[in-house]
Amino acid sequence: MTSPAPVSPAAAFVHALPKAEIHVHLLGAASVETVLGLARRHPEVGVPTDEAALRDFYEFRDFAHFIEVYIRTNQLVTTPDDVADLVAGVAEDMAAQTVRYAELTVTPDSQLLMGIAPEALAEALTEGRRRARATGVELAWVFDIPGELGLVSGERTIDWVERHAPEGTVGFGLGGPEIGVERPQFADVFARARALGLASVPHAGETTGPQTVRDALEHLGAVRVGHGIRAVDDPALVAELVERRIPLEVAPTSNLRTRAVDSLDHHPFLALRDAGVIVTLNSDDPGMFDTTLEREYLLAHDRWGLTLAELADVARAAVDASFASAEVRRAVHTEIDQVVADQLLTS
Repeated sequence: MTSPAPVSPAAAFVHALPKAEIHVHLLGAASVETVLGLARRHPEVGVPTDEAALRDFYEFRDFAHFIEVYIRTNQLVTTPDDVADLVAGVAEDMAAQTVRYAELTVTPDSQLLMGIAPEALAEALTEGRRRARATGVELAWVFDIPGELGLVSGERTIDWVERHAPEGTVGFGLGGPEIGVERPQFADVFARARALGLASVPHAGETTGPQTVRDALEHLGAVRVGHGIRAVDDPALVAELVERRIPLEVAPTSNLRTRAVDSLDHHPFLALRDAGVIVTLNSDDPGMFDTTLEREYLLAHDRWGLTLAELADVARAAVDASFASAEVRRAVHTEIDQVVADQLLTS
């Protein structure tokens, strides 16, 4: 019998570390096994039903190709049961990584266009969230606009949110491509979301320059930015992010897999962190990018040299940047402090 591979002290610490994830998409987080099940349930969509072929399907030439694959995969989600099963499956994967709280980004317009009734979508998300709690993961919702569908999709999205947003809704976002999708056009839509008490958390500065981040701040009222890594190219913008304490939702493997960066050696995470920007680690679309939140933490340790204590600080930053209740934040902070005390301070 082959002995299991030894677990490094860093891997053991990261696994034990209670974590919050604030940038993860429902569809992209689905495991390969989950997507295979959906593909076999809906073979007419044309998503591969063989594991090796599906992994090849997830090899992205560039960001535009990633969006093409994402849209095709979304066509597998056609019933409320598909949605609830996706949510529950993602929560199980998170629970196995000691994720205590997550803000799961859902694109309601994508499911509505697949024929799911507006009220049925809300009910399916509520059921999935109930099942997630049974795994020990507290989920909250960020509803986003698929930017490639334009302003009309933004209006449909906020209409649905105003009428049907389920309990646990905390944020409103904008995803999809940045090139050719100007942020200011969505200003009124985001104003409606903010009027509901939702936090503005659009993607910006992932595949375009710092102006997209500025537009997100000025026109969309962003209080947190998805990715935002190209802010590094504008020192004045970096200073503004520091002064205003605007957190960035950074997802290193995602940036590499979509070719937003050409290598991890050139990733701006450390430069932004060293400048004083609040940076968090996230997995974005872990099923599609063959990663996990734990792997993102280990990457920061192994590739960029963050100490275990610094990883704990990154975990704390994610909790503080989240929109979790004060009770949830206190509980996760207490757990983090206990793991640090047990594994670092006593070693």
